Amino acid sequence: MAYDEALADRIRSYFQTRCDADERKMFGGLCFMVEDHMCCGIVADALMARVGPERYEACLEQPGAREMDFTGRPMKGMVYVETDAIREDESLARWIDICREFVGSLPSKKKRLQ
Repeated sequence: MAYDEALADRIRSYFQTRCDADERKMFGGLCFMVEDHMCCGIVADALMARVGPERYEACLEQPGAREMDFTGRPMKGMVYVETDAIREDESLARWIDICREFVGSLPSKKKRLQ
């Protein structure tokens, strides 16, 4: 499955000054990681936003947001945001800020021994 390269570039520019962020191809799309935690991503042309369980219901009430049902079941704490709702850079940044806030609340991942 292809993903929206223009959206990927917009998200990359958001994270460009962070040394703790990287990207990985996952789910047939692209995922942006912060401190080894999945933060947000792109599936087809939708933003995949990891908002956390506490903000999940409130985020679903936002324009363009819908349940992330990648596996056929809604994934609590994850939403898709449609293109029209993130057309403006400020809107996209607001969604990514929500994702970063949630990911920032998670405990650090332990480094794997190799």
